[in-house]
Amino acid sequence: MSLFWMPARISTGVTFLSLVILSIPLAFDVGGRDCGLTFSLALAVFYSLLSTARFSIRSSKSWRIARILLWTVEALQYFVVIPGLLIYALNKFSDDEEGGSVAPLGRVNGGVEGHGNGVDRTAVDKLTIGPWDHFLTVSTPIFQLAEGFCSLLVIQAGGQISRWLVNRTKSDTWMIGLLVMSGSIISSSMYFLWRITSFPDIGNIDATLIGVSVTCAIFLCAYGIGSGRGNPIESSLLFSYIVLCIYQIFTDYKPSTPPPTLEKAEFPPFPPLVMDSYETLVTNIYAFLPSFLREISTFIMSAWSTVTPSVIISLAYRLFVLYASTRIIPAVRQSGGARGLNQEPSVKDKEVMSRIAGFFGWYSPTILIAVYTHLLLQHFEVVGGNGLAAGWVTGVPVGGHIWRWVNIGATMLLYAFELLLGDQEGNESLTSHWKTD
Repeated sequence: MSLFWMPARISTGVTFLSLVILSIPLAFDVGGRDCGLTFSLALAVFYSLLSTARFSIRSSKSWRIARILLWTVEALQYFVVIPGLLIYALNKFSDDEEGGSVAPLGRVNGGVEGHGNGVDRTAVDKLTIGPWDHFLTVSTPIFQLAEGFCSLLVIQAGGQISRWLVNRTKSDTWMIGLLVMSGSIISSSMYFLWRITSFPDIGNIDATLIGVSVTCAIFLCAYGIGSGRGNPIESSLLFSYIVLCIYQIFTDYKPSTPPPTLEKAEFPPFPPLVMDSYETLVTNIYAFLPSFLREISTFIMSAWSTVTPSVIISLAYRLFVLYASTRIIPAVRQSGGARGLNQEPSVKDKEVMSRIAGFFGWYSPTILIAVYTHLLLQHFEVVGGNGLAAGWVTGVPVGGHIWRWVNIGATMLLYAFELLLGDQEGNESLTSHWKTD
């Protein structure tokens, strides 16, 4: 049974991620800010209800009809529910009634009145889209600081596991391999740190903050290795995370200068007979394809063009550290230590942290949609240049750049406390129950 359910689970997960990653930015790009917010809110509500139904419906015979309905909804979510919600949002906020077209970035940042800035929202929209928009706006500190805390957990877990690998065999093989790995991580981080110096938008204050952050990170890494409370893997991962945060502040993962245009070659790469045959073959194959396949391929390419690399990288990293934290925290808290790394956290566990991690696991689709929508809004605000990237709402800073700097300082401060309060053995709470002989 496991051989059947594992591929099915992987395929459904990939399908869900692909639809969410492609459809939400498409709604923002085509319909505007309110259209994207409406679609993401509808997805969040739907998957919250679906997760609640999965959790509530029991396996007894009296719930057979409810289980059948739940299976039907789960089977139709990828082909009916998500496309239907997207069509509804696009139809509701269509720009055809405005009598003109607006650039995608202008629609997201308020280029069309009522579609971007929420001025002409209806009463229902103000009760639905308004709170959702406000929550995503003011939740920047929560998402950013949670990312830093979870990243620090993953870094310390990686350090403990590397120390356990070295102590298990009592040989130099693992030590040399881990030293090479940490050196590679630091070298890669130094390369991206060098790339930051070539960005044109760095001012005096930014350069000062970069220098202070890098200096503090180097000092903490050196102190951790020298005092024995850290190790090279832990220090290199911490330094790489600080460089990643700085890199995300000043770049969108695109080249700072456009690539030079290549002139057309005087001679083709292959003989004319081969080139003509290839073009004829491709044209004939494309002509024989059904029209709906060509339209689907065109739609997928158009939707994929709206996806931003910076948002995808940030989303993948946040999902990774959040998922890893749901395994690490129960493993540290449980008496069995590393058993939590091999077991899924459940809401029925006796440990409170395991129940909390299990709750987040049940509602992970809703959390993913909220995090992804927040990253998209943050990206559009930064690219649009409307000042919200470093803005304030009701006296609270909500800009992503501000809280990235705060996250850098908070992460290093928390790691400094860990080094001061830890022992020279590294406080191996995660690997203390693993065998070393």
